[in-house]
Amino acid sequence: METLRVPNYIKTVYIALLIIIIIFFMIMAKKLLVPLLVSGYIAMLLTSSCNALERRKIPRSISAAICLLTFIAVIGGIVFFIYMQVRGFMDDLGGGLNEKINHFVITANKWSTDHFGFDLGMPNGFEMKKAVEIVQPENIKPTQMIIKTLGTLSDILLLPVFIFFLLIYRDHLAVFVTKVFSKQDNNFLLEKLTSIRKIVHAYIAGAGKVMLILAVVNTGVLFALGIKHAIFFGVLAGMLNIVPYLGPSLGVILPFTFALMTKDSMFYPVAVAVSFIFIQLLEGAFLTPKITGSNVNLNALITFIGLLVGGAIWGVTGMILIIPTIAILKKLFELSPDTQPYAYLFGEEDSDWFKKRERRTAKAQVEKAKSKATDAKVKKIMKKGEQ
Repeated sequence: METLRVPNYIKTVYIALLIIIIIFFMIMAKKLLVPLLVSGYIAMLLTSSCNALERRKIPRSISAAICLLTFIAVIGGIVFFIYMQVRGFMDDLGGGLNEKINHFVITANKWSTDHFGFDLGMPNGFEMKKAVEIVQPENIKPTQMIIKTLGTLSDILLLPVFIFFLLIYRDHLAVFVTKVFSKQDNNFLLEKLTSIRKIVHAYIAGAGKVMLILAVVNTGVLFALGIKHAIFFGVLAGMLNIVPYLGPSLGVILPFTFALMTKDSMFYPVAVAVSFIFIQLLEGAFLTPKITGSNVNLNALITFIGLLVGGAIWGVTGMILIIPTIAILKKLFELSPDTQPYAYLFGEEDSDWFKKRERRTAKAQVEKAKSKATDAKVKKIMKKGEQ
């Protein structure tokens, strides 16, 4: 009985439709998928710590609780530190800094109107009321605001619950995957699942180390230049680095604008911009490759498209989550020969592929020429034998 072979272009159409269905599902199930995905990545980050505790004969549930509470304490400390920095910045903003900002805005609005005929809409300075209206329109009802706030709080409260259960049932989920792909070797599947967890762990831990180093270096540069609130701007710039391409740009703009408004000389904002750009170049060339390595191994085109798709689907959260998600998809595509071309599409370019192809082609031509020569010799011998 002959097996029906599906043409490659039909397989391509099926995979494209599957991707469209997945994106549609991600849009519709955003309220559930975002906390679940965030919890999954955090659980992958904490798995190694749980394994270390379990090797010391500590029960899994207690190990998961210890790791989760430690993680919450660390995140709570970071949030409190950021809150204190923001509070200090806002206190300064309510004092003499507010007048400097208004003077700068009025000057910029007048310069733009005189030279380009373009009114920035702030002839009387920066009005906080207009800024609040942009973030929160006046026609929003108080009940809607309360419901939105409660929804955000419920999403935050769901995170530790999801993380705890994912840590407890991580082996159960691994066995489920092996049963789904029952035709594959169990050891091979478990090895792939372990590699996926290690990729996510390396990416998150590496990104955290890079953010910490950048926060320290940026803060040191701003302190050296005498910029007020150096810790606030330095830490903020380091944290924004988690969003590839877009985050570092925002991290430069904020302290540059602040130095431009508060300093009398152009040296300070230019020095801030040059220093931050130089730091980002060093980070991209040496720091990130050294710390995170080639675990994610995604090319720049797919990364940029992924950021646009993640931002369109889930906003800023999607831009942060999309990179490890694409890395996981790449590993999953490597499991089947039919989807391996898509894994290559996501990965870095193989510059030696064409050279290898040329060598294979040249070798095949040599083998073909040898085969023809051998056939000619055989025919010649057979003719002599017939005579």
